[in-house]
Amino acid sequence: MKTAFASDTRFMDHDTGIGHPERPARLSHTLAHLESKPWFPSLHMMGGVECNLDQISSMHDEGLIHRAQTSCAQGLSYLDSPDVVISPDSFEIARLAVGTVLSLSDAIVSGQVNNGFALIRPPGHHAERNEALGFCLFNNIAITARYLQQQHGLERILIVDWDVHHGNGTQHLFEEDPSVFFISTHQYPHYPGTGSRSENGIGAGQGATLNCPMNAGTGDDDYQDAFREKILPAIHNFKPDMILISAGFDAHRADPLGSINLSSEHYAWMTARLMECADQYCQGRILSALEGGYDLDALAESVGIHLATLNEQPEITAS
Repeated sequence: MKTAFASDTRFMDHDTGIGHPERPARLSHTLAHLESKPWFPSLHMMGGVECNLDQISSMHDEGLIHRAQTSCAQGLSYLDSPDVVISPDSFEIARLAVGTVLSLSDAIVSGQVNNGFALIRPPGHHAERNEALGFCLFNNIAITARYLQQQHGLERILIVDWDVHHGNGTQHLFEEDPSVFFISTHQYPHYPGTGSRSENGIGAGQGATLNCPMNAGTGDDDYQDAFREKILPAIHNFKPDMILISAGFDAHRADPLGSINLSSEHYAWMTARLMECADQYCQGRILSALEGGYDLDALAESVGIHLATLNEQPEITAS
């Protein structure tokens, strides 16, 4: 098993200001934790790569791309929504986030590595086709899903989003597309207000969206039940060519932006279950990219457990 780790110190240059939960310390604190692990040097290290604008426009309108570029250049304080705080470097860093995930996907599909995790910011799953939202400028995972289809010829892409907030942007971008299956576990009702059970796709995409809304206070056992009863059977029916994870860690019991009570260890369990599916259907190909997670210690510990599981290290038992 060979696992890639993709990140770049330039992600710190996306400046969201004092007191914002989506802050550079999320990456620096997590990276310091990972570097303390004896298995960390065994990973295949990858730096950041800027994407080109055509890759972003595969999933986003030119209007959003133009607003993002000009708003950052003009030194505006936010883009589209007051919760998307920007700085002069944010447009280029958002391009770096997209490109880094695309580069990681290339390494996985080519067989250079089996799987990988991208420690990036800003996150992406709230970004709509023509609107930045919820700390997100561009939808990193959605762009990667389409890139895998267009550039690598993969047909069926599975996206599993376990962030505490529903990935409204990802769902809306693919809800009419049966070739991309979007599965989400999230606190409900909660920001952004989408993700009810009844939202299961539109038109040809009917049935290619599976929402598993969770009540506040839900814990590990409830998530395991959802996986066993709904998520895993749906994955087995879909038989993906590759699995993408929108890996938010804010469903952790310590996170200040949610009220779900997952343990750090549960991220190993979910990771292991998805690895079993990947081994069965898509040659072990899993790509994971950071979304949320705002308690620094909980985020670092959960990422470490997730990455160790991907790399089949004895960090924790996931069975």
